[in-house]
Amino acid sequence: MVLRIPTLKIGNLEVKVPIIQGGMGVGISLSGLASAVANEGGIGVIATAGIGMFEPDFGTNPKEANIRALRKEIRQAREATKGAIGVNIMLALTDYNELCLTAVEEGADIIFLGAGLPLKDPTILPIDKLKRSTTKVAPIVSSARAIKIIFQNWVRLYNYIPDAVVVEGPLAGGHLGYKKSEIDDDSFKLEKILPEVVRIVYSFEQQFKKKIPVIAAGGIYTGQDILKFMQLGASGVQMGTRFVATEECDASNEFKQTYINARKDDIVIINSPVGMPGRAIKNKFIDEFNNGKKEPVSCPYHCLKPCDYQNAPYCIALALTNAKKGRFNFGFAFAGANAYLIDKIITVKELIQSLLLEYELALG
Repeated sequence: MVLRIPTLKIGNLEVKVPIIQGGMGVGISLSGLASAVANEGGIGVIATAGIGMFEPDFGTNPKEANIRALRKEIRQAREATKGAIGVNIMLALTDYNELCLTAVEEGADIIFLGAGLPLKDPTILPIDKLKRSTTKVAPIVSSARAIKIIFQNWVRLYNYIPDAVVVEGPLAGGHLGYKKSEIDDDSFKLEKILPEVVRIVYSFEQQFKKKIPVIAAGGIYTGQDILKFMQLGASGVQMGTRFVATEECDASNEFKQTYINARKDDIVIINSPVGMPGRAIKNKFIDEFNNGKKEPVSCPYHCLKPCDYQNAPYCIALALTNAKKGRFNFGFAFAGANAYLIDKIITVKELIQSLLLEYELALG
């Protein structure tokens, strides 16, 4: 099939399929999934949150375990593909800076910065190292206002701007960059905020004479969706939920099966212990804590800056680790709004080929 879908260019990084596999933390997207996506022409993404969970010293030296695991995953991905490999790093992580430095040292093609605004001085973000490296950087935002603040701040501090931008709408899975009241408000739909972000970014493109692609994310499910958002100004899309139910996804089969079994009413918004709303698949664990259950929380990981573990009803890192392993009596799965549409496990190749065919059919 001759592809009519445009390639995605981020500086001198070019991929033939403009699909970025979203970073899904606590062991869902590691080198296995990332390399499979990269082999099909997209950008595969390794998520760093809880990445060291299988290291023997994770409980006693979580930072060292995370850094060691990230190096291993990037190297394993490089051995399995010649395609583009990205790393997703949450600013809310307590080892955010160390993980950024590790990703740059290991030659990641691009770093996606989520869960916060990267605004502070170079000790928080290794701008000097990024400038000297081939690694690209793309913040993940939920509004035009947020990207304007980031760009203005970087111009003032560094005379430097990000290489790309991901704008994530409220239909995404996991922790959301929205208030609960905004999630179902049409004013915050991806269709509304994407063109606003594109306009803001265009002014900086003109100033720096540099193309800055905007990537649409959150609730994108079909090839028709990809076409729609590219017609609204996106240069590509980021998709997470669709890649969970693939053979190459690094989650357990039990985790994948929760997506297949989910009904529309099972996809719910929860109050995360870290103070943000999140979208997940409802189960007994979630119901118990919605009904007031609270368990004693000790914190060996200290993984998230905003987590008040002494007052949290449960440890979200432990709950997500249990889910990754398929232990759903002690955890739950994050998922996007359209997860209930998934009805079978397929390969990454089959998924991307079907998305490209749908795109071609929608194009006419």
